[in-house]
This record gives sequence, structure tokens and C-alpha cells, in this order.
Amino acid sequence: MDAPSSSNSEDQQQQLQEPRYLDFPHLPDGTMRDGKLALNKYSSILTNGHDFPGAQAMLYAAGVPNKVAMKTSPQVGVASVWWEGNPCNMHLLDLGKTVKDAIQKQGMLAWQYNTIGVSDGITMGGDGMRFSLQTREIIADSIETVTCAQHHDACVAIPGCDKNMPGCIMAFARHNRPSIMVYGGTIQPGYSETLRKPINISSCYEAQGAYAYKTLNSPHDSKITPDEIMDDFEQHACPGAGACGGMYTANTMSTSIEAMGLTLPNSSCTPATSPAKMRECVKAAAAIKVCMEKNIRPKDLLTRAAFDNALVMMMILGGSTNAVLHLLAMAGSAGVPLALDDIQRVSNKIPFIADLAPSGKYFVADLYEIGGIPSVMKLLCAAKLLNGSIMTVTGKTLAENIEPFPSLPQGQEIIRSLDNPIKATGHIEILRGNLAPGGAVAKITGKEGLKFVGKARVFNKEHELNDALTRGLIPRNENLVLVVRYEGPKGGPGMPEQLKASAALMGAKLTNVALITDGRYSGASHGFIVGHICPEAAVGGPVAVVRDGDVITIDAQSNTISMDVGDEEIAARLREWKAPTPHVTRGVLAKYAKLVGDASHGAMTDLF
Repeated sequence: MDAPSSSNSEDQQQQLQEPRYLDFPHLPDGTMRDGKLALNKYSSILTNGHDFPGAQAMLYAAGVPNKVAMKTSPQVGVASVWWEGNPCNMHLLDLGKTVKDAIQKQGMLAWQYNTIGVSDGITMGGDGMRFSLQTREIIADSIETVTCAQHHDACVAIPGCDKNMPGCIMAFARHNRPSIMVYGGTIQPGYSETLRKPINISSCYEAQGAYAYKTLNSPHDSKITPDEIMDDFEQHACPGAGACGGMYTANTMSTSIEAMGLTLPNSSCTPATSPAKMRECVKAAAAIKVCMEKNIRPKDLLTRAAFDNALVMMMILGGSTNAVLHLLAMAGSAGVPLALDDIQRVSNKIPFIADLAPSGKYFVADLYEIGGIPSVMKLLCAAKLLNGSIMTVTGKTLAENIEPFPSLPQGQEIIRSLDNPIKATGHIEILRGNLAPGGAVAKITGKEGLKFVGKARVFNKEHELNDALTRGLIPRNENLVLVVRYEGPKGGPGMPEQLKASAALMGAKLTNVALITDGRYSGASHGFIVGHICPEAAVGGPVAVVRDGDVITIDAQSNTISMDVGDEEIAARLREWKAPTPHVTRGVLAKYAKLVGDASHGAMTDLF
């Protein structure tokens, strides 16, 4: 595939110029010790000689066994995004312990630590979701902080939930020391006894929509009540540890990052609770040593070709709109030019072929059973859609990594052939128009059609729409474009996901409705949805002055989103518009709102 070119606008170039981070002194690249490349070139600042005796005393107390280890052993940070209250993350401490033990068996010192996480599934639809996106920045800040402050020579990061993966990669780009990501893995599908079919976290939210509109029932037993079905879903949708099981944001990011060469082969598909995931943790220790010996650093891997691979994988698999936000931020951290126009160019060329949830039938655990992402990559490399020549954390090229894996088996139904796609082009569309002059991101699989025209019904916060849906107040008798605004990065603040609303629309089968927002969506969202409208309402974007009854046209063929209001009328409305008083003025969300950039540049806090 031809490499898409980046936009040349002065604004984008200013946003995408390579960021500068604090450079710590270390032994020069290529420094040899006993005929080998010195692997402790950062930690030796503290451990050689007697310039930092207090540091050495504390390291001995922390577990360095002897003087030889102090002076010669490289120190590797093992960063897990572990916490107990979320199935995506609750097992990561144990994975980290396995990685640490394996690193020590490689003759290196390993220091395990963790950073914070927020469960998108638990916070969805409430004010807690406002804290989700900013955790990406906290995770990146935490890993950068520990790696640099403690003079670690390398990093193995173990993320599990949506914002975890991009947070880890952004940190890698900042400290640029040999690094590997070990994905915590996907959850196994749940199963509903009342409906007799596989279910997952998204099923719960769609069932809620059907429940509100009184259409939730069992086709197998009319005596089963809607409340019993809801109880069944709540108790069985998530059977254990692992990230949400469809091609939602966590699995979108893990598969994209694997296509970039920053994980071991099949890390993105290996289920969280499988023995293979533990074996991967052991292999990661050997691989990080290879990265150190060959001086393979994150920014050697975070190239434009690698980001092109990530975009191809996202389109092929039907990934989350959040990947647009996260890949832009990862590229910004690495100083790699990447813009919305580049994403559209890839979408124009790459088909959508994966029958995976949320819009499809299967789950990522099912994909693992037929060969996983390496087998998908073999198909894409053979078709010259994926660049197999990029270097990876194994010290081999991507093509070399996937060579031992089988091709996709004949007769499987999860990944279609390239000549029989679900949609001939990508499902992610970048839209512009008088509603979104700075861009918007649509997720349109083709199943909902490619164009929608309807009257605006405006909600100034997500909870207003959720309340209307819970009360069954959205009618079926006319085409409506539901507009949710003041939920962008600054206005939310925190750009909350709106899975509760989008899933309720699907569950209630409100096919006469489209949903647009300056906020964002969960990877589990599907339907005729548009998010990331830029400029957002809180900074005076045109979406702030949409009125009930304005006719809105969303066209995925012309890549436009517009309202039937003339430029002069929009300008007049904006002159009368007054910015609302921020409802958060202190604490972490207030700091985030002050620092965060717009969605079209990844909602970053260190490029603004």
C-alpha cells in the first residue's frame, strides 16, 4: 500500500513537531564492557563508583543481592496497570510477577511497579467516565516518571484496559529506552442461559435499551421476565479476567500495536487466562534482553510505516473510533507526522473483513482459535496491504515473526476473504462540514447505510439523553439526529464515552436515529454514530449553536456532516453564544481541561 501523505497545514505541523523530553546522561551508545554492549548504560549512573552511595544503599535494601549485581546488572522496570476492581486489570499483578521472575533468570534486576486504571465498563454512563481518558496521560506520566527517575535501563509494560495500551506506548516514546508491551489479554465470551447465546459487556447495555422500550424477551420461554433476563446478563456477561472480548478499544489497540512490532507475536489475541499468556510473559524477558543487546528502542519502531500498519489493522478488523484518538496521540509523542487526512486515505483503500463484535458475530477469543493476529497478518502481507519489513521487539522483522504461524484455515467465517468484504472500504470515516470544520470521526460499517438525514434533537449533556432513553422518550416515527454536546475533551471534561446511549439505541432498535457528539464512543458502540466533533461546543464550535429542528445530513460517501443553516446564520448564532461556566474548577479534571488539546490532534496534554 502506498504510504499516505501527511497534511502540510501550519497548524498540524506545529502540533506534530517532535516533542522534546528531558535527556538523562548515560553511557554512550555502543559502549562495550567485556566485549559486549553495556546493558546498564542508564542505571550505571547510580551504581558505578561511589558518586551516589545513598542510592546504592537503598538499592541494596530493595533487593540487589551483591556488589557484582550492583555494578554490572541492568535494571528493568516491570510496569503493570494492575488493580483489583476491573476484570481487564485484576490479573496483571500476577503477569508482572511472572515477567519479573523471568527477567531475573536472565541475569538482570527487575523492579515491579504499577500505575492507575479506570474501568470504562463500570463508569460508563456516569460521571466516573469523565476520568477515563485522562488516565491515558497519567499512565504515560507514571511510566515515564519511574523509568527516568529510577534510571531504569529498559521497560516491560503490562496493560489491560482501553487507555492502558496507548498510555504505555506514549511513555515508551518519551523515555525511548528498550521496551516491550505485554497485553493482559482478552476475556472469554459469556453465555446467557435465558437467550441461549454468547454475550459480553456490550450485550448488557443493548439489553438495557430493549428493557426501557419493553421489547426484551426470551424467544425460548415466554415465562422468563425482562428482569430475569437482565439479571442473567449482569451475572454472566463477564466470566473472568481479561479485557472486553469484541473488537472494542482494548483489542483494537492491542492488535494495532502488535502490527507495529511492539509486542511479541499473538500477544493481542492470547486470552488472559490461558497458559499461553503466562508463557508469553516468560518470553518477554528474553525479548527485552535482545532489545537491549541490539539497542532497539521504541522510536526505532514507532515509524510512519509502523503507524500505517496500525491503521490497516484497525480498518481490516473493524476497530474502535478511539483508535483514531490514541494513534494520533502516540504519533505525537513519537514525533511522527500523522493527521486525520492520513486516516481517511487508509480507509479509502482498505476493506473491512472481520465479523467481530460489536457489529459482528464473533469474539477475539474465537480469532485466537484460528491462528490469531499473526495468521491475519500473513493474509495482509501476502496481499501487500501490510508492511512485513518493519523491525520488531524480537530483533526480527514482522514478516519473520509471523512466518511460523499457520495461514487462516479454509472454511472459517471470522475473517472474510479480501474479495468478499463486509465493506469494500474502511468503516472509520473522517467527516467535515459546517458542523465539524476541524473534523469528526464516524464509525459506519455499511450495515446502517451510508447516508442519514434527520432533524436535530439537542442534549447539552450525555445524562440528558440517557434519561430520555430510559424513559422511552425518543420516538420511532421520524428521522432524528440526536446531538450530545459539551462532552468534548475540555467540555466534558474528559470526553466521556457514550456506550450507554448508543447501545440503548441498538437494543431498542431505533433505526430511525443517528447519534452525533463532540464526545466519543466505546469500541463496543455501533450504529450510525459520529463523534470527536471538532471544534467542540465548549470552545465555541458550530455544534454549540445547533437548534432543535435543524436538519442535519451525515454522508459517508462525500465525507460530510452539515446542518441546513447558512454561514451567516451560524456566525450570528455564535456571536450570541456564551461559553457555559465550567462545572469542574478544581482537581484533576480541571487540570486536564486546562491542558488538553483538541480531539483532532489526539486530545494530548503535552502538545498544546
